[in-house]
Amino acid sequence: MEKEKTRQQIIHEKGFNIVNNMNREIYNSQTPVEYNKIRVGVKTLDDAVLNLGAIKKVNSIYGNKYEILRALGEKDIEKLRDISNYFYRTNGIYSSVCHYFAFLYRYDWYVVPEVLDDKSKNEKILKEFNDLLNFFDNSHIEKMCGDLALEVIKNGAYYGYLVDSDDCVMLQQLPINYCRSRYNIRNKPAIEFNMRFFDDNFTDINYRMRVLKMFPKEFAKGYLLYKQNKLPRDFIGDEYCSWYLLDPEKTVKFNFTADDMPYFVNAIPALLDLDAAQDLDRRKQMQQLLKILIQKLPMDKNGDLIFDNDEARDIHNNAVQMLSRAIGVDVLTTFAEIQVEDMADSNTTTKTDDLEKVERTVFNSFGLSRNLFNTDGNLALDKSILNDESSLRNLLLQFNIFFDEIAQKRSKNKKKYNFKLYMLETTQYNYKDLAKIYKEQVTLGYSKMLPQIALGHSQSSIIHTAHFENEILQLSSIMIPPLMSSTISGEDILGKNKQSDSSNKQNKIENTEEKTAGRPEKADDQKSEKTIQNKESMS
Repeated sequence: MEKEKTRQQIIHEKGFNIVNNMNREIYNSQTPVEYNKIRVGVKTLDDAVLNLGAIKKVNSIYGNKYEILRALGEKDIEKLRDISNYFYRTNGIYSSVCHYFAFLYRYDWYVVPEVLDDKSKNEKILKEFNDLLNFFDNSHIEKMCGDLALEVIKNGAYYGYLVDSDDCVMLQQLPINYCRSRYNIRNKPAIEFNMRFFDDNFTDINYRMRVLKMFPKEFAKGYLLYKQNKLPRDFIGDEYCSWYLLDPEKTVKFNFTADDMPYFVNAIPALLDLDAAQDLDRRKQMQQLLKILIQKLPMDKNGDLIFDNDEARDIHNNAVQMLSRAIGVDVLTTFAEIQVEDMADSNTTTKTDDLEKVERTVFNSFGLSRNLFNTDGNLALDKSILNDESSLRNLLLQFNIFFDEIAQKRSKNKKKYNFKLYMLETTQYNYKDLAKIYKEQVTLGYSKMLPQIALGHSQSSIIHTAHFENEILQLSSIMIPPLMSSTISGEDILGKNKQSDSSNKQNKIENTEEKTAGRPEKADDQKSEKTIQNKESMS
């Protein structure tokens, strides 16, 4: 007589049959098994292997931290420029930092005539001075410098060709990947252009010739020498004899470093870490909303299953069907107790924010203060802005040299007089303070224009406005300033002394009421963080 099977043997046989049925279904369908995807309810959880980061999913090359580090190590400048421009278009932090640095300075400028011969006629100097101001006003130097700075920050350098014009300064931007500068001529970078640019980018000969005519004439000369194989190979690393030296007086280059590397490309790996951390944080938040409904399949008093496999599957599918529209609820059918479990982490209300640590690392990689975009304090932020101004000052000096050379070239009589262009070091944060300093120096006999220039007014507009208001409208005789210690006359003083005693007493009372104890209150940006906190707690 066959012995009665134990409970463990029955469960083992049923489990073995279930496995065989599953294997048979998989074999018949002939579909590969993805063991990292587990079917729970109506959803598929594929988080067994985390693949974090939206940038990496969109772009496998620019979102690959290893590829970026490899390009940095090998100084693959062309690839780093592509990566920099990609993050400028897609990443908000990267584009904000680029704009912040590019437009930090206001690029205010002014022209000063240098009279070398006292016998020079003032009329000629004044006429050339006005013509030069109109020339630079039409050039829109402030906007031009901001755009140039943005190109330098994104690509690491700017190569341009100065186009002849009597109306304004015109720069034609050259493709940076086909330009190089290996030495200087008269303290100016000597720019070489790779004539393969026209063959690589324009396959149609007719269209190529039309594009070539759009460039200055010496490009056509260099391209002809290139086609005739007459360009010298004066550099060992040159693969082709295609590099042509452009006229140093017509070319210009702006950069931060000698290797022409994008200024903030070193911080991009930290941006990838932040993107992965944000993706992980979103998944953790979704996990906190997830709930699992656990069903218990009943057993008889002997511990045997009441329902067979098909019935258990139907019970499970019915529950899934019922909760198919529920948000964040999955169904699990098992032998355990029926209960609803919350998947939220018990340590979610911690004092430290892990994502904030990653964000702080990103801004540390840029060399910037996180307070620039999320201000928490004022003292540390002021110091950080000063450091940013000093980092960008080298580029400001390059702009100053470039426009000053143009101003000197337009001087018609250099033996008698010359024109110099200067750029103020006004930024979006210090221009008000500099305007006050310049105003104080007016009392010492210094320039009366600098306070207005620091506030953003052009030199020509200051002159024209003053002439129009004083000479034509004669506002100086209509709009009389109030009497002050610096403008009051002797008669006014005598008249004031003849006032009655009652009026003097009334003035003393009014002056006493206006006086307040203590020193004047400082501006908010000059107060310490503790003072601001105390003031907020009192309100």
